[in-house]
Amino acid sequence: MLRPQPIGVFPGIAGFFLLPSVPQADNLLTYLLRGYLPDVWPDDWRFFSAAIEGRDEEDILALLPNSPEGLYNRFILEPQIHSYTLAKQALNGDVSLLLDAVAWRLGLLDTPPPYANTDGEVRAFLLATQAYEAIQQNDWSNGLDILLEAANTVKDVSPVFSSRLQAEWAATKQMLGDHGQDTVEGYRSAIKLLDSSSFQEARAELWFQLGTAYQSDANGRKGPLLETVKCYHEALKVYQRDTHPEAYAMVHMNLALAYLAMPSLDRGASLRTAVAIQSLREALRIFQKDTHPELWASATINLANALQHVKTSHPEENLWEAVALYEDVLGVRRPEDDPPGYARVLANQGNALAHLGAFSRAVPRLEKACHLFRAEGEHDAAEAVETILAEIARKRAETTSTETT
Repeated sequence: MLRPQPIGVFPGIAGFFLLPSVPQADNLLTYLLRGYLPDVWPDDWRFFSAAIEGRDEEDILALLPNSPEGLYNRFILEPQIHSYTLAKQALNGDVSLLLDAVAWRLGLLDTPPPYANTDGEVRAFLLATQAYEAIQQNDWSNGLDILLEAANTVKDVSPVFSSRLQAEWAATKQMLGDHGQDTVEGYRSAIKLLDSSSFQEARAELWFQLGTAYQSDANGRKGPLLETVKCYHEALKVYQRDTHPEAYAMVHMNLALAYLAMPSLDRGASLRTAVAIQSLREALRIFQKDTHPELWASATINLANALQHVKTSHPEENLWEAVALYEDVLGVRRPEDDPPGYARVLANQGNALAHLGAFSRAVPRLEKACHLFRAEGEHDAAEAVETILAEIARKRAETTSTETT
């Protein structure tokens, strides 16, 4: 079998395929393993090109060469017992082990194959399969250890494959609630392994994931939040509004939340809030009410909250905009779906109206928010709202006293 193989390098079905030997294969593989495609494909590799392009399975099948790798690849495209049996009868060695690994992943075998006496990308693929079995058995610790071993096994042979395994390891740890230094270093290692590759979108996604790891573990600390911001700016070097609109908007929304979470007592707080507002407005250019209702609502609420607190020469204008934004969200949400969430929007809107002196509009909103908070057992939130109501009552009393005098 031709070695090394580009298994695990490309996303989708191409990441499972094996390439047969062709003239100049070694030179072509040097670039292919980093994601760079040849200007002219060898005839026996045209099926691989078709898979990368996302063409129909029928087109790819028609291009498969008549070779042992062709039998294996046919099973990838037609993962049935009969195609597995035909391939298994004809294959041996590493190709047979890879065939069994794929068959296990597809649920056709009960146990994955062993990885002893293998090396490089083959060993990494088989190790990863063992890791997935351990994870399926809820043996997360062992699964993660094996997955990390797989990533380290192939680091020098196929850096992109190693990066994908390293990223999967870090993402799994993050999913389990571990946002600590090991997870951060896992993402950073995965990013570095893609430095000389063509997979810049994958790098951007990893920068975004690294940013979320820092953000989840920040707890209001400025240092991790500054690292978060750096990561999101790296992602935005690739994620542009015209090329990756949804990713662009998501990064901007998270970027805004990172700025807003920073301590608000230093001299840069007002500037950070202003930048956060701009990022939220950018997100809302993509996240529209009719296309992304939940993301739109989240970005809209965060924008309204930020407008209430930013220092500006025109505070009333910002407050009225915040009131209108809250009203937009209240127009599409129902209190029975998420009572505490609905109450928070009402309370924030009532607070903005109170700052504007629109007490007659503020009080009923605040009273309803307080009632919802009490009903849901969120007594601290209810008491905070009652404090605002008490302040409104005091100001009204003062106004009445002044008018009487």
